Amino acid sequence: MVKYSDAVSSSRRKSRKAHFSAPSSERRKLMSAPLSKEQRAKYNVKHVPIRKDDEVQVVRGTYKGREGKVVTVYRRKWVIHVERITREKVNGATVNVGLDPSKCVITKLKIDKDRKALLERKAAGGDKGKGKFTESEVQAMGDVD
Repeated sequence: MVKYSDAVSSSRRKSRKAHFSAPSSERRKLMSAPLSKEQRAKYNVKHVPIRKDDEVQVVRGTYKGREGKVVTVYRRKWVIHVERITREKVNGATVNVGLDPSKCVITKLKIDKDRKALLERKAAGGDKGKGKFTESEVQAMGDVD
């Protein structure tokens, strides 16, 4: 394996330490969830940091196929709690089940001005074209001969 940057460690131990001792501000970004096909087409963005009041659908695990609104984003435990996805404890109390945000798909976003700005920023950064030529450039190249 070739190391790409000397400034960044490729040590598994250090990577795991950085991940699990990450501050809340970094955990927000790490706890992103993919958007559904419709949302992806609408906003031109693949993943977004999850937040309270987003509507999600579980795509993996025991609760696969279940939908609901995000009640809490529990960054300290790396989980989200979704409405109506609960279990009963031995003493009869009902508790929310923690779900991994990457195993959910966001079906409806809660939009406010900051979220809207974030989506516009991400969508704008996404269409760099990655080495694609425009029509005018192609024709200019044809004229060179």
